Amino acid sequence: PFVKRLTMNALRLASRLAPRVLSRTNVSTLPRISSTALRSFSAKPEKLDELGSVDHMYEDDRVDKVAEPERRAFTYLMLSSVRFAYASTARLLVIKFVASMSASAEVLALAFSEFDLSSIETGKTITVKWRGKPVFIRRRTPAEISREEAVPMEVLRDQELDSERVIKPEYIVVLGICPHLGCVPVSNAGDYGGWFCPCHGSHYDTSGRIRKGPSPLNLEVPPYKFIDEKVIMVG
Repeated sequence: PFVKRLTMNALRLASRLAPRVLSRTNVSTLPRISSTALRSFSAKPEKLDELGSVDHMYEDDRVDKVAEPERRAFTYLMLSSVRFAYASTARLLVIKFVASMSASAEVLALAFSEFDLSSIETGKTITVKWRGKPVFIRRRTPAEISREEAVPMEVLRDQELDSERVIKPEYIVVLGICPHLGCVPVSNAGDYGGWFCPCHGSHYDTSGRIRKGPSPLNLEVPPYKFIDEKVIMVG
């Protein structure tokens, strides 16, 4: 009821004030549209040229619609050529980068080394170098082979069978670096007749397995294979 009453009062007030406002307004002061402007609005638009423009002041600079397809084709050709040149350059850079990451022929030659075993006497060990590291190659006696094959696994710290560490039982090939702190063990020494590390007293058997001392691991067996009856390739 309150809103309805307020609305009715507003309508009554507006009906009383409207005649007074109109009577005081000077109609002559309102802007008028000239007849010339009206004729210009009602006139027909000027005829457009072939490019859709009414501007004829730049006839010499306008684009020729007939020659535009040829120019567009030339632009596409130039863009394609530049992109092809960029792609070829990027491909060449990638190939050179990958080639620089691969090993050279000299490095690959040092990665593999061949050694003749025919000069090794039974029960003796020779030391050779592979990749700057000493490698022990021992020609074992039949008694050493039988002894190492009979060692039970429960007495070994780093448990490995002798057959898992050799290709031919007669020859054992190990890196001459102690796994403890990197010293070079002495061959044909120690309590087990294999190798003895003088730095901290680790003892290895003739299979290169740790049997006594602080070393946690066996002597590492490098990758190698027999390429002849008496020639091996390490690497």
